[in-house]
Amino acid sequence: MFNFKKNWLSFLLLFISLNSFSQELPPIVKYAPNVYGAGNQNWMISQDSKQFVFFANHEGLLEFNGSNFTLYPSPNESIIRSVNVIGDKIYTGCYMEFGFWTRQTNGRLKYTSLSKNIKDKIIDDEQFWNILNYDQWVLFQSFNAIHIYDTVTGNFSKISNKNGISKTFRTNNSIYFHAFNEGLLEIENGKSKLVSNDPILTKNVIINVFSTDEGLLVLTEQNGFFKLVNGKVSKHNTSADSELLSSTIYSAKRLSNKGFALGTVSNGVYVLNSEGKILNHITQSSGLSNNTALSLFEDADNNLWIGLDNGINCVNLDSPIKSYADNTGILGTVYTSHLYKNKLYIGTNQGLFYKEFGTNTQFRFVSGTKGQVWSLFEHDGVLFCGHNLGTFLIDNGTASNIFRASGTWKFVNVPDRSDLLLQGNYYGVSVLQKIENQWMFKNKINGFNYSSRHLEITKSKDIYVSHEYKGIFRFKTDNDFEQAHSFYTYTSPGKGKNASLIKFNNEIYYAYKNGIYKLNEVDKQFVKDKTLSSIFEKDDYTSGNLIVDSSNKLWLFTKNYIHYFSLNKLNYKLKENTIPIPASLTNSMLGYENIYQLSSSNYLIGTTDGYYIINLDGLSFKNYNVSISNISVNKLSKTSINAPILNSGEFLHSENNITFSFTVPEYNKYINAEYQFLLEGFQDEWSDWNSKSSINFKNLPPGDYVFKVKAKIANSTPANMAIYKFKILKPWYWTNFAKFLYLILMCLGAYFINKAYKNYYNSQREKLIEENNRLLEIQELENEQRLMKIRNEQLTNEFDAKNRELAVSTMNLIKKNELLSMIKDDLKKTTQEGDKSIKSVITTISKNISEDDNWNVFKEAFDSADKDFLKKVKAAHPLLTPNDLRLCAYLRLNLSSKEIAPLLNISVRSVEIKRYRLRKKMDLSHEQGLVEYILSI
Repeated sequence: MFNFKKNWLSFLLLFISLNSFSQELPPIVKYAPNVYGAGNQNWMISQDSKQFVFFANHEGLLEFNGSNFTLYPSPNESIIRSVNVIGDKIYTGCYMEFGFWTRQTNGRLKYTSLSKNIKDKIIDDEQFWNILNYDQWVLFQSFNAIHIYDTVTGNFSKISNKNGISKTFRTNNSIYFHAFNEGLLEIENGKSKLVSNDPILTKNVIINVFSTDEGLLVLTEQNGFFKLVNGKVSKHNTSADSELLSSTIYSAKRLSNKGFALGTVSNGVYVLNSEGKILNHITQSSGLSNNTALSLFEDADNNLWIGLDNGINCVNLDSPIKSYADNTGILGTVYTSHLYKNKLYIGTNQGLFYKEFGTNTQFRFVSGTKGQVWSLFEHDGVLFCGHNLGTFLIDNGTASNIFRASGTWKFVNVPDRSDLLLQGNYYGVSVLQKIENQWMFKNKINGFNYSSRHLEITKSKDIYVSHEYKGIFRFKTDNDFEQAHSFYTYTSPGKGKNASLIKFNNEIYYAYKNGIYKLNEVDKQFVKDKTLSSIFEKDDYTSGNLIVDSSNKLWLFTKNYIHYFSLNKLNYKLKENTIPIPASLTNSMLGYENIYQLSSSNYLIGTTDGYYIINLDGLSFKNYNVSISNISVNKLSKTSINAPILNSGEFLHSENNITFSFTVPEYNKYINAEYQFLLEGFQDEWSDWNSKSSINFKNLPPGDYVFKVKAKIANSTPANMAIYKFKILKPWYWTNFAKFLYLILMCLGAYFINKAYKNYYNSQREKLIEENNRLLEIQELENEQRLMKIRNEQLTNEFDAKNRELAVSTMNLIKKNELLSMIKDDLKKTTQEGDKSIKSVITTISKNISEDDNWNVFKEAFDSADKDFLKKVKAAHPLLTPNDLRLCAYLRLNLSSKEIAPLLNISVRSVEIKRYRLRKKMDLSHEQGLVEYILSI
């Protein structure tokens, strides 16, 4: 009993939850505040002629060009409450301020205040909540007044109301406003006129007013629609009244298809058709970012923009794609789907669910299938379910288990045996058989125990199994499919993550990261299919999972696209078709992508949080214009500077890092724009198509460039080409003037260098001549010195000869005198005193040895040999006598005292005495020798 209550309670909670998420809604693109970089609240929305969208945001004017958001802070740092694009101006209103923004040449917006001209007419604490235009006038509405600006004359007028103004409305030909407790009024000839003060209009807050063929359709905050025809108010009943009466309407928008979008305070957004029937109710639980819709706007592509209390959402109302989002996690990740007996079955990681196809009824859980569902397969009018618990038969929302031995991956028909099915299991392959109109488990094929997620069989009964971690196997069985034999393991192609194997057009294909291969039935080898493999070459590989639908189309998924191939009816070749929906948006489980054909053109694709349905016939893409949204240049390590984008540019050499941002204002959730660019002067070929909306060129050399960018949506033809010409200037030191200056400097340099060389060589030549002259002079001097030396040597030789002569002469005199003295002495000894003849001889001898004669002879010879010596001695010692000079001369000849005595005719002792006296006269010191001194003179 306890388990029953527990299961019943779980089922009830599941039922309630699924009942809240049973809608298949248009795609919703969510922009959170941290994505657009501004405040949470968005009060009003508008769009310009380039299809850029503008938001009156809590922190300023927010611009979105399809690729990037740009925030412009309000002029007085207050909340911008209103925005309206009129012509080429973006008008905004905020606290005590209103004006307009215009586009500058660099693509940025610049604000111009209008309210500053009428500051005295603005009431204190006034905020401007709405902006409308009518012909040449722009109306700025606050809760106190309406300020009317004439764009032609620049004049202002004002409409006030004592009861205040809640909102203003524009229909085809009129401007209305609602006054508290007064009713609905119209502006006519610049003044207000009461249209109706019916109690319904005075007591209810009017959200919007729409024109009809009969009159006006008035939407109130809490009581739904009312008609105002010929001044009479009546209730306009719709099938949505019960929903609207329980909600508080805050914003409303008439759609281009005559339907309505209604934003509530706490219950999301209602989308109604022209008759008032609810088409969609979008809430936070079904995909909306927030339940409070402050503003609504329909853009040029019929997308519904919702300014929320916390973020921005864009609903692609006309999208060929409808999505079902399970935000609770109860449904889980969808792995398979199937339409069976008008019931849509969804197999997820939580179990099997179903609902009535084509209705907004809730999904119901198929009891007993809790767990992982891998596949749904219909054969012979029976729906099989591959589950981690085995195999189930499904009928009318119930499940019966016919196989529990192992989890079941998939099912395969056996050729020529409608009563048999092969099923790939966690542990091998098993057989199901139909006996007496009942399907039951027959047997497991013995001898093969590998996991068989991807399984196929050929007409020749060859069974092929692809194993993600082991590769491809081939084997045969006996006729009863009980025993496997003839095993073969393929070495080529190799194994790979998310690989798969499938039969398409009666041929087996194998896909993994290195390409797609087709089985050759003759040699039973796999050959690479160039057509299919080119898909992985064009786009990044994410999964090799191949899917064949009921109309014989082959589907595969890559990083940025969904591809499908169909057979060309004329030449039987494969025709490729591409849907530019990236894997990041589909949220499909990699390797477990699944797609199921619901009808001839509608396909269901499972995701990690539900599924989406795509209508191939509705996949028509118009051509969008691409535009350059921003050009920024920067110097190294400095912030970027926005450059003009409306005309050609010219940048300094140091500003050669340039970033181009470009965009296509396309706001479809599942369709991304792709870009191709070329920089002439830098590139020779166009880049590959890529979804990145900016490109940076670094360190561009000086020169002329032309940047070109094209864009396409899916397979559409590029509508235009955005072109920007610019030039990067040469550095100042490489300009033509600089080059001319360099040329002049080079010429001057060459002149001065040549002159310097000439001067140098002249100076070198003069130096060389001077050196040569010096060398010659030196040689002459050396020659003169040699001559002088020779002369000196000659003189020395002559002097020596003279000295020798003098010495010889002196010695001869000495010897002569000595001889004469000896003879004289001998004569004196032998001579008798009376012998006169001997005395006469002695007298003669004495005359021949007289000092004077000897001295005169010696002096003459000495002066010839050592000229001016006696003068020098006399000049040095004036007190010297002639005898002293004579002694000096003898000492000059280095004669000894013994040798000098005969010359002076005195004794040796007398010579010593004379020498002593001479020292005294010369005043020589005791240590100084007399002879050394005389020789030094």
